Amino acid sequence: MPKELSGDMNGQGLRVAVVVARFNELVTRPLLDGAVGTLSRYGVSDNDISIVWVPGAFELPVAAKNLADTGRYDSIICLGAVIRGETGHYDMVAGHAARGIGQVGVDTGVPTIFGVLTTENMEQALNRAGGKSGNLGSNAAAAAIETARLVQAINTG
Repeated sequence: MPKELSGDMNGQGLRVAVVVARFNELVTRPLLDGAVGTLSRYGVSDNDISIVWVPGAFELPVAAKNLADTGRYDSIICLGAVIRGETGHYDMVAGHAARGIGQVGVDTGVPTIFGVLTTENMEQALNRAGGKSGNLGSNAAAAAIETARLVQAINTG
């Protein structure tokens, strides 16, 4: 029988950093609330959650990289909102955030979760930040726990 590795949803003892873009805070604050609520629901202690605010989505990767380099976190969640109607450089900001956040995880081995909304308008963003489409912050937190546990299983397995 092949050995199968997977992560579980037990957040007890995990240390998680949440990096949040201040730009579009009307959207990112509910994403943060969803993430912290989910982390707590799965057993991550408030004392093991660090929240770091950055100016916008463009700055998420550099903050995440510095957090990962400390060795203090089992997972990092990056939250932001890039709304096409709000900026003429949507593609550049969204692409930089996605590439940078992904690269942090690859370079450091610390699960770095992409919780950045990329939407056409504010209505879509609000719907994905706790509205009728759920809360991407909550989804990102669940992914952070499961992926951190998977990495631990790989490293001890």
